[in-house]
Amino acid sequence: MIRSDFHVHTTYCDGRNSPEDVIQEAVRLGMRKLGFSGHSYTPFDLEPCMSQEGTDQYRQAIHSLREKYRGRIEILCGTECDYYSDIDPKDYDYVIGSVHYIDCGGVFRHLDHTPEMLQAAIDESFGGDPYALVEHYYSLAADVVHKTNADVIGHFDLITKLNANNRFFDENNPRYVEAANSALDALLKTGKPFEINTGGVSRGYKDFPYPSLRILKYIAERGGSVILSSDSHSKDTLMFGFGKYEELARSLGLKVCEL
Repeated sequence: MIRSDFHVHTTYCDGRNSPEDVIQEAVRLGMRKLGFSGHSYTPFDLEPCMSQEGTDQYRQAIHSLREKYRGRIEILCGTECDYYSDIDPKDYDYVIGSVHYIDCGGVFRHLDHTPEMLQAAIDESFGGDPYALVEHYYSLAADVVHKTNADVIGHFDLITKLNANNRFFDENNPRYVEAANSALDALLKTGKPFEINTGGVSRGYKDFPYPSLRILKYIAERGGSVILSSDSHSKDTLMFGFGKYEELARSLGLKVCEL
């Protein structure tokens, strides 16, 4: 059974708990490894991410805590790097590469904040065509490993977060499937693992993790690998659903990795 979690946020970005509070909960749960992944600095959206000063403080705090808890749990200092961030990966033990925005001529459209913001992006930047937005999103996702130097591919189909009951687009539509598959083909060539990310489930947005079952089967059929991730913003959701989804992944023939 997986006893590690590498996608974890704290009060240094948009998480609820301090790093040490999270570590103490991880120790209580009997975890072997815990990786912190603060949102990298993005100058156009300061609310969810670490500030430039806060980034330095974050790295110092995690390195200090790694020594404090050495022998009890292994602590890694990572970051979740957005497609539009610019970081030095050498500053971190690992990088999760994610796409949270689309740059529409200098206007950065949020993909996972609110339904109203997603609808505005479709209407104002894509002429009311949701599949044009989907195609643009997956064109960025296809390049996320190269762009961010990612070790892990973050929530591949995040574009579906607000799409319960196909509210904005049909995930079985040929244009959606073609765009997603094209991005998958590009990313599979990198050999990097895809997250099975349970954060959308733990926060009530979805009833199945990222990525969808169809996409997981596609990855499995092509020899890809996955890594379980809670995308935790609270210590209460560490390793959320890992037992269930590790079993599912293995039943599909997926290689389940740890960092």
